[in-house]
Amino acid sequence: MTMDDRQQHVTRILQGVSSREDAWSELLPLVYDELRQLAERRMASERVAHTLQATALVHEAYMRLVADQQMDWCGRRHFFGAAAEAMRRVLVDHARKVKANKRGGDRMRVSLSVGQLVEDDDPDKVLALDEALTQLESEDARSAEVARLRYFTGLSVAETALALDVSERTVMREWAFARARLTQLLGSGD
Repeated sequence: MTMDDRQQHVTRILQGVSSREDAWSELLPLVYDELRQLAERRMASERVAHTLQATALVHEAYMRLVADQQMDWCGRRHFFGAAAEAMRRVLVDHARKVKANKRGGDRMRVSLSVGQLVEDDDPDKVLALDEALTQLESEDARSAEVARLRYFTGLSVAETALALDVSERTVMREWAFARARLTQLLGSGD
């Protein structure tokens, strides 16, 4: 099966997932490698002692997607966007759990670039990034989607463009805006 055939097959399964009981089990082998690669890229930027592994991230994100039985999938783009969001939520929930186990304190003011967040996985910073992404999404949904795909799943510009069905130039423009706005939101502590 060619890559294009496989992508079309995945789209057909996704569009019928709510009407077929076996759809999720048929879908997993087709998308697992891509989800695993996304998770590995994302986890490669986490701290070495991170307690969450790429396999666990894929499984937890997939289980969250499966749990939403009412979801009508429009295709691969919709599914992988939801998978990126699910991975983000898993990492945020994990950071909240880690933070809850540590000393309390007021909200931390974070003044650093989004690029630095990739290198430093402090739970406070992950939570601050989640809040900033939520704010960005209310202002510019596509920039927020680009940021999630680039940061949380580690997609390249070309891969993000393919996932969103837009040009690489559009992704670069949206990514530049998202980085600048997220840096502004994180730096202001608001």
